[in-house]
Amino acid sequence: MTMAGERADLLREALRRDLPSDAVITDPDVLASLSSDEAEWAPAGAAAAGVRARSEADVQHVVRACAEFGAAVVPRGAGTGLSGGANATDGCVILDLTRMNQVTEIDTDNLIAVVQPGVVNNDLKAAVAEHGLWYPPDPASAPWSTIGGNVATNAGGLCCLKYGVTRDYVLGLRAVVGGPAGYGTAARFGGRTTKGVAGLDMARLFTGSEGTLGVITEITLRLRPAPAAAPRTVVAAFGGLVAAGQAVSLITRRGLGPSVLELMDRTTLQAVEDYKHLGLEAEAAALLLARVDTPGSSGDEDAAAVAAAMTDAGALWTAVSTDDAEAEALFEARRLAYPALERLGPVLTEDVCVPRSKVPEMLSRIEAIGARHGLQMATVAHAGDGNLHPLFITPAGDDAARVAAQSAFEDMLDDAIALGGTVTGEHGVGLLKRGGLRRELDPGSLALQHAIREALDPRHVFNPGKALAEL
Repeated sequence: MTMAGERADLLREALRRDLPSDAVITDPDVLASLSSDEAEWAPAGAAAAGVRARSEADVQHVVRACAEFGAAVVPRGAGTGLSGGANATDGCVILDLTRMNQVTEIDTDNLIAVVQPGVVNNDLKAAVAEHGLWYPPDPASAPWSTIGGNVATNAGGLCCLKYGVTRDYVLGLRAVVGGPAGYGTAARFGGRTTKGVAGLDMARLFTGSEGTLGVITEITLRLRPAPAAAPRTVVAAFGGLVAAGQAVSLITRRGLGPSVLELMDRTTLQAVEDYKHLGLEAEAAALLLARVDTPGSSGDEDAAAVAAAMTDAGALWTAVSTDDAEAEALFEARRLAYPALERLGPVLTEDVCVPRSKVPEMLSRIEAIGARHGLQMATVAHAGDGNLHPLFITPAGDDAARVAAQSAFEDMLDDAIALGGTVTGEHGVGLLKRGGLRRELDPGSLALQHAIREALDPRHVFNPGKALAEL
């Protein structure tokens, strides 16, 4: 969406009319810093302005002004996304929601928190922990990413194997919408009850919509009691990625239920060790990390059963850790994987998800794709739920390697689809996976989803060009 200079000036003037003087951003360098997320290879346009919203009323004003002047609204949280979903389009207004960062209510009687979209995931965890409660979704970006961004992409994380993804915790939300409701209208979806079937489930529709249906301004979240038992950590080393994948399948087949089951390959472990010097051993081709949080003696039995499955699947060694510091270092390594690997060169990150029984096959195909395209690769994964994150690392300025990585990226999407999987487990479609999405969804599904988006945003104000881009 482009905008002539005079029209852009009128838009900026309209934005300033009802916003504090320091809320509207026009400085080119500041705008550039807000115009892309962490998907380094996703294109970004030139925004006409940015706005640092402090309230729902600010968001309403921005949406009305953009609808009036034919500009796009691109919502943004902390910018930790990996698909280009928060990237600017030409002539848009970048709507920075990080100043809407209040936990407005913690209801201990009903296990609910009400938050603004700019609340950082770990800050919410800390706030509810003071009341003996827990918010489980924990993407690797939890120290920085916002709840609004997590809702926009339906983020998961390490604990989602047992405790579910963001969508499982969204009871209700408020959003500034358009379409038949009128651009700038604030609407509430869902509520505070654990059950409810009054009307269509719009809260679930907005969760994972990547800002394409409206701008979320408040979220009501389900909480859980804080875990009572100290978790057991099971670690196993494998001679290859496929062997580690076979252990994942065996754990699933035996009906075992670790709360976390993560994979890291040697390249990742070495990169993290070089980055943070955590004292990691990086000799094995792959490590599997499992966490068991079953209380009492049953937890010991469950941890032993997970370790036995890893051994039976061909682990080089297996250990149940009794050292909390050692266990935390391993999980810290998993969370640091992306920033550590990013130090090696420009990184293109995958996010495919396959049925758990297909994890070994997908890991085999990942290795084949890397070899076929001659690429340096690292692989991390939420292995227990089949969500794999291979990363392609290219030398800076190497155009041939960049082209090869982009081709390998598309090959990986096709292989995930062929195995009954999906092109994105939690990062979202954004800009990078629009082609893969069209290959994954059947024509009827695509048509219906486009119809919903067109009905709710006929002027294409909300994050156009992302996710379900125009047919």
